[in-house]
Amino acid sequence: MTSSSETGQVTGTKDKDYNLIWFTEACLSNALRLEAYIQDAERDNDAEAAGLFRRAQAESRKGGEQGKELLRSRLSA
Repeated sequence: MTSSSETGQVTGTKDKDYNLIWFTEACLSNALRLEAYIQDAERDNDAEAAGLFRRAQAESRKGGEQGKELLRSRLSA
């Protein structure tokens, strides 16, 4: 069995639920990583790169919040 055909027998979590959990974690982790990139750019006085990383961080936070909301609604059902 490959990971692409795992439907919950191995992990106990259906692919769609696992994917939602993974997506949420990846977004939140990316927001944290981008904070370091922002600080690096600011330290080098690179406003353009810092702005790019801030926009990307905002989108990652947005994805994380949307993922958390969907998880919250599903877990409370």
